[in-house]
Amino acid sequence: MTPRISVKALIIDRDRILLPLHRDDAGLYYILPGGGQEAGETLAAACVRECREELGVDVAVGELLGVRDYIGRHHEFAATDDVHQVELMFRCTLLGGTPGTGTAVDDRQIGAEWVELAGLARVRFYPKRLGELLVAHGDAPFGYLGDIN
Repeated sequence: MTPRISVKALIIDRDRILLPLHRDDAGLYYILPGGGQEAGETLAAACVRECREELGVDVAVGELLGVRDYIGRHHEFAATDDVHQVELMFRCTLLGGTPGTGTAVDDRQIGAEWVELAGLARVRFYPKRLGELLVAHGDAPFGYLGDIN
């Protein structure tokens, strides 16, 4: 399997983070907005495009905060998820738009919500380890997280 390069946006305003809301058989869950980089597209342009598509908002892309590998066969969704993704997570600033009005390219996405950082420990948020870091440290740089979910 060839690793896929993916960008993720951390849009944090004071003590809350803007996240796409998804639903699966187990219920509601949140992930960072973002997706695959297209050929000929810069990482920043991919991040801007993904935020428009998934959230309906425009962002300014800032500092690279961290990186994670996600190798699906090593995690709880191994039976249905055979992907290797390298995710580059950027601090982003909201410029405009209305959260929740994106085109929702993922059929599991049902909206977008501001979630209190402190509340990430009480909801299904992936990657779980990143949620713990955000609760403890906000949007401080966190470096390489490894192969986590």
